Amino acid sequence: MQTCRLCGGTALHVVVDLGTSPLSNAYLSVDDLAQPETFYPLVPRFCEDCYLVQLPELVAPERIFSEYAYFSSYSDSWTQHAQQYAEAMIETLGLSGGDLVVEVASNDGYLLKNFYAAGIPVLGIEPARNVAAAAERAGVRTISRFFGVTLAEELARDGQRANLLIGNNVLAHVPDLHDFVGGLRAILAPGGVLTMEFPHLLRLLEQTQFDTIYHEHFSYLSLLTVDRLFGRHGLTIFDVEELPTHGGSLRIYAAGQGDRPRGARVDRLEQRERDAGLTSLEPYRTFAKRVQHTKLALLRFLVEQRERGLRVAGYGAPAKANTLLNYCGVRTDLLEYTVDRSPYKQGRFLPGTRIPVHAPERLGATRPDWIVILPWNLRQEIADLLQPTREWGARLVVPIPVLEVIDADR
Repeated sequence: MQTCRLCGGTALHVVVDLGTSPLSNAYLSVDDLAQPETFYPLVPRFCEDCYLVQLPELVAPERIFSEYAYFSSYSDSWTQHAQQYAEAMIETLGLSGGDLVVEVASNDGYLLKNFYAAGIPVLGIEPARNVAAAAERAGVRTISRFFGVTLAEELARDGQRANLLIGNNVLAHVPDLHDFVGGLRAILAPGGVLTMEFPHLLRLLEQTQFDTIYHEHFSYLSLLTVDRLFGRHGLTIFDVEELPTHGGSLRIYAAGQGDRPRGARVDRLEQRERDAGLTSLEPYRTFAKRVQHTKLALLRFLVEQRERGLRVAGYGAPAKANTLLNYCGVRTDLLEYTVDRSPYKQGRFLPGTRIPVHAPERLGATRPDWIVILPWNLRQEIADLLQPTREWGARLVVPIPVLEVIDADR
């Protein structure tokens, strides 16, 4: 029987059944096409005791994250977001050369390089060896290991405790929440501040963002559940911000218990979550119905374009696209190919659907009639990049939260 990874409860209820899917970041090489793929059930569940939405740990993190396909630096809006955050924290906390900034799941150094450039010592912790190597090349000191209590205590004994501790879009990727958050407490310096960003469960439900559900995301987080988790490890959330990133995220600010008072924004947002029904099953039932409508709308659109003899390509090869396309049963007969700025993904194929991934220049060479923006959370950034495709009359469409054609003047 599956038990809740936060509270150990067994009262778990299906949120939505997305069928079976391969690992969303298991992009295929040409040689892989001759081999079978493993598909896993994709069925998130809601714990009625602590309200955590979660997937079971069907695949070990070492298999998922030891080599990773996502490089943060290939999104201009995300790197700008990181720079603005770094500048604000340096000023707010008065960080200087005597402090240490540590980021867990530091990816390719996209964030820490801003502190490093300001003369502030940094340490990245990134288990994906290929991504950590990119950070090292950028001058960001990086340890390529999985983070938890063991590593945190090793670093603390060596005098490496964080005055600012950062974890962006990592908490959802952790199967052992207590080992991870216990490690955060161990490495946080006395009086230090911890900030974490993660997609907000409330926005996932409101915007039908079911494609953000995939096996690499073990948990789907509300402030209510994260507050409970942190409290069990001696951490107090003292402030929270709502961000537009990744379709709607939270940035929480935490410190050791007693270090900073709890702010009013935390209580207000938790009440909003209760008012939205996140402590009950009802919003999840409504969500599941909308997911089915979204699937049908996308399939109707793609079939109609095919019947009209029009060509449809995609832009982007994010992990979320693989949930969307596999759940909807889209293959190359409906979506000819997609393109991506990341050289790591170019020349590969999407897992499950086996749709080829090309460099963006492929669009100009083939001139598709329609381009589906698969990273819909970056719709405006991508629409701006695709402005030249309007010269041959290409039209842009996003599939989520509802299928929408993006007008040329937007």
